[in-house]
Parts: sequence; structure tokens; C-alpha cells
Amino acid sequence: MEDLAIFLSKSLTGWLVIQVCLTLVFIWYLRSSKKNLLPDDQLPKTAVILCLRGADPFLPRCLRSLLNQNYPQYDLKLIVDSHDDPAWKIASETITEQEATNVQISPLRIVRNNCSLKCSSLIQAVGELDDSYKVVALVDADTIVHLNWLRELVSPLGDAKVGATTGNRWYVPTGKYWGSLVRYAGNVSTVVQMFLFQIPWGGTLAVKTEVLRQTELLDKWGQALGEDFMMHDILKKQGLKVKFVPSLLIVNREETNLFNLIDYLKRLILFSRLYHPRWLALVSEAVSSILFPTALIILVLESLLEAKWETATLLLGCYGVYTVGLLLIMLVLELEIQRVVRSNDQAMSIGKPFGFGSLQDARRLANAALTTGTAKTATPSPLRVYAKLSAPTIIKMLIAIPLTQWVYGLAMLSSLWVSTVTWRGVSYRVQGPWNVRLVEYRPYQWLDQPIDSKVSL
Repeated sequence: MEDLAIFLSKSLTGWLVIQVCLTLVFIWYLRSSKKNLLPDDQLPKTAVILCLRGADPFLPRCLRSLLNQNYPQYDLKLIVDSHDDPAWKIASETITEQEATNVQISPLRIVRNNCSLKCSSLIQAVGELDDSYKVVALVDADTIVHLNWLRELVSPLGDAKVGATTGNRWYVPTGKYWGSLVRYAGNVSTVVQMFLFQIPWGGTLAVKTEVLRQTELLDKWGQALGEDFMMHDILKKQGLKVKFVPSLLIVNREETNLFNLIDYLKRLILFSRLYHPRWLALVSEAVSSILFPTALIILVLESLLEAKWETATLLLGCYGVYTVGLLLIMLVLELEIQRVVRSNDQAMSIGKPFGFGSLQDARRLANAALTTGTAKTATPSPLRVYAKLSAPTIIKMLIAIPLTQWVYGLAMLSSLWVSTVTWRGVSYRVQGPWNVRLVEYRPYQWLDQPIDSKVSL
């Protein structure tokens, strides 16, 4: 047992060192990246596509933020699952309220049987674009963007070697539901992984229209369950890369309980297994992050039962160092993300979306902030949403670390036998990455909405 204890202790310590190094690389990228935004006359006409099924918790705010971008030529294309969908009424009311003229709302006309409803919606939206649109930007309904979001997303596409740009989501550890806290803890490592592997996130993603049509991407969407994970390999074949834009780390304030989280994780793990270009690397990471700590805890219990106090002390000390190390990683990253969010407060605190002046004034002030460097000293945003790291929150984060390992382990094991996925009330049978069948379709109804209006769909 002593040899096994030493092996596990060294393995866990080594894995912690690796995670620290990867986190430092990510932080270095966040701090070293600079915004090189294109002027108005160099920004291409862009179509922003938002696919809706169900009324996400912050959908009105999402729509307002998208309709008021500091960008010269863009149109928002809304594809709603059906006229009866709750999202249709909310979207229509928001468009009227904003007096928006740069938006088109359409129902999903063809429900394809061999891909997800979202992929069906994306194919419809892209197929209706004329040649004047040079960039397609994808966004999710849980994304509340800042004023310069689209400008920051599109500008890097001016580099001929960049085929797509992306951001990522960052959950707020409110602690109201333990599921929310576990999702937050797990997402910390997910964000770093997606950066390292250049995996785009469909919630904030832009791709050149010519690249979209010249590659096999549209054909793949017509056979797939998800739209984003596959893009890395497809673009790589064209000699193009996916660029992560640090300023596009988007705060997500939705809640979830543990039961819904496990379903979400099983679906996410299945997506990764089907389309992630480094799936085996993810499995190795999961073994290191889940199996080693769990095995160490079991060994601690066995040592205590056998009165092997020295071995138990060694293992407990190692586990304590590992857990505190992960907590420090979470706290450091949280502070870094807060810095990114604060840098966007200027864009979030002015303009029509939140009741301060006109859109033209908002654009003028945002551009002035970018050129004079005053964005960081702007008046605090009325929608300041980053977390307050109080002592109770930190204690809950500490407890959430082992809970996250066990929940993710359970979800990973459960996903191995998954052949049917239910996503927003629609079921799909999955027999391979390009062998997806829609089992049952029905329009989304108001009765399908969660009781808690802040819970993720």
C-alpha cells in the first residue's frame, strides 16, 4: 500500500503542476493580447445568426445587446423554432421596443431528420444570405454581449491565416444552486482546454463566408448534432486557424441544479467524443482529474481502517495540497476574468440597450474610449455581473472541487452508454458523428419553460 500511496501522491502533485503551468500560459495570453480593431471602412458586412428554441432566461437582454452593436454594417438573423415558440413573442416585442431595422426573424421552415434543430436553423440562415455578407457570426441566447463585441470578433479575420474567431463563456459562481457552482468549477478547466486546442465555442463565433462555403462545413452541419467542435479540423485542412479573442469571455449568470447539470454534461461529453479533435487527450485529463483524487480518498479511508496513520497522513496532506492548489487556480482565473469583464464595462454601461442615451452616442463614446484608453476608468456598469469572492463563496468553491470531480466522473461514465440525446424537449438517436436521426419533434411550448426563470434550458 505504501508504494501505491507514494505513486498516487506523486501523480497528483505532478498533475497539479501541469495544471498550474497550463493556467499560467492561458493567463499570459489574456494579458499579452492586444485589441487591434479595424476602422469602420475596413469592417466587412456581417450576418449575426441566433437560433432560438425556448425562451432563455436573459433572452431580452441578449437581443438588446445584439441589436445595438458598435458596428457599421450588420444584420441580425433570428431563426425561431416555430411561431408558437415562447421566444417568438419575446423577440418580436424586443425588436419593436428597440425600433430595430437591421433584424429579420423567420421560423425554421425545414426540420431535417439527420441533424440537430440548431444545425437545421444554421443551414437555413446561411443559405438565405446574399454575396454582400463577408462574415457570418454565430451567437447563443445565453450570451449578453458588450457594445464592441462584433467589432472585436470580426477584426482578427483580417488576417488571411485566421479562418474563425471565438470567445468563451464564464459562469458566475453565485452558489444559489450547487449545480451552478459545480458547472462553474468544471468550466474553469474547460475554458483553458478549449484555448489550448483551438476549439471554437458556438456562443461567440465568426467565420468568413467564403471559408464557410468553400469547405465541407455546411455539409457536415447537415449530418451533425453540434456545430462548433468540428470546425478546428475542417479549418486546419485549409491551412487556417481558430483565434481565441480574450475580450470575448462572456459572463453567464444562468443557474442550474445538479440533476439538469448531469444531463448537460452527458450531452457535452458525447459531443466531445463525437467531434473533439483531441478526444483521447480529454480522456487522459479526466483520468488524472477524477480517478487519481478519488483513488487517493479511497486509499485514505483504507489506511485509516487499518490504522496506518503515517500513510493516511501523507495521503491527506497530498490531497489537501492538491485541492487548495485547484482552489487557487480558480481564484486567480476568476480575478483575471473579472479584469476582462471590467475592461468591457464602458461598452456595457452606455447606450440604448440599458437606457443611457442614443445608440449613436454609445458608439461615439465607445470609440472614444478605445482610442483614448478611458474604458478602464469608466463609470461602473449597472449590469456588473462578475462574482464577489466572499468567504462563504470561497468555502463553497472549496467544497465544490471534489463534488465536481465526482459529478463529472458520473456523467462521463453515464455518457458511455448514451445512444439517445434529449435536447430542449427533442430526442435524437446518435450512432456516430455523422449518423444522427431525429426521433421525435414537437414545437416548444410555454409549459416547457422551467419554473425558475433563471435556470438554463
